Amino acid sequence: MPYQAESMTSQPQMTVTSYTVSHWSSDVCDCCDDCGIRLCGAFIPCILGCKVAQDNGDSCCLPFLPGAMVALRTSIRDRYHINGSVCDDWVIMTCCSFCGLCQLAREQKARG
Repeated sequence: MPYQAESMTSQPQMTVTSYTVSHWSSDVCDCCDDCGIRLCGAFIPCILGCKVAQDNGDSCCLPFLPGAMVALRTSIRDRYHINGSVCDDWVIMTCCSFCGLCQLAREQKARG
């Protein structure tokens, strides 16, 4: 049998996915917006960190790794298309980590 090459009838198309950039549903210092999250973040932040990581689909051990909370914040920001940068994430999670952790928990709660 002779070899017959398949002819291409159309060019491959590039798909562009667009999304709208959003903002955090609460500010970093809005800890009083949710009393339960605030108390958990103040007295047992390791438990809140585990919950935030698990709700994001990550391991519960993630908050105990050095620098992982910056990566977690970046992951949540990317998931919800929140405006910001890795540098912003680093500053928040380094300078005011408890407030940043509470903000992540409030964001997950607000977005379901």
